[in-house]
Amino acid sequence: MESKNNSRAIFVLFLTVFIDLLDFGIILPILPLYAEQFGAKPNEATLLVAIYSLMQFLFVPLWGSFSDRYGRRPILLLTLLGSVIAYAGLGFANSLWILFIARSLAGIMAGNIATAQAYIADITTPTNRARGMDIIGAAFGLGFILGPAIGGLLIGPDPDNANFHLPSLFAAGLSLLALLCALMLLPESLNSETKAKIQAHRYRQQRLNLLQLLQRPQFCMLVSIYFFVIF
Repeated sequence: MESKNNSRAIFVLFLTVFIDLLDFGIILPILPLYAEQFGAKPNEATLLVAIYSLMQFLFVPLWGSFSDRYGRRPILLLTLLGSVIAYAGLGFANSLWILFIARSLAGIMAGNIATAQAYIADITTPTNRARGMDIIGAAFGLGFILGPAIGGLLIGPDPDNANFHLPSLFAAGLSLLALLCALMLLPESLNSETKAKIQAHRYRQQRLNLLQLLQRPQFCMLVSIYFFVIF
């Protein structure tokens, strides 16, 4: 029974991450064009793209901490609900500043992937954890592949009559689907034993500050590689 529940949870997590990246890919290529419809200058349009990642950078560590404290399921549900609101706001936007608010909210709520990875760590053992993480990675890549193509289809072939609202509302609908699936099918993974392990690990690591981490060559190399890949 436990194996069946874990398989179902992994499927829901795959769907959640897939939809999250699908939505991101749908919106990303059309966002600068959307901003131009409201008179945005080139630097404003590119800032609209960057503000999502800025908010994600600031808030994902908080979501990780909250998921350790309150559980994975509540954080997943909350961030999915926030994504629905953010994409709906993007779809109904009638000014540039609403676009900025919607994208900022989407970035703030972009805690799904980190929380999904933490969930995988909760329900797997060291022997099968890599497989679970690979499934999340596959969802990430697949969503990013299909998203821009779907966004291009939804925006339409006529540049003079592009439909910028439909892709955003479609993304909101997908996030709502992921929210409903998680609400109905995803149990909490963080039990009391796992919480105790997390707290013990935090106690051991509380003196390990950023400066000490930066003195570790392996850590610096991994962070640098990841930074340049994303850059």
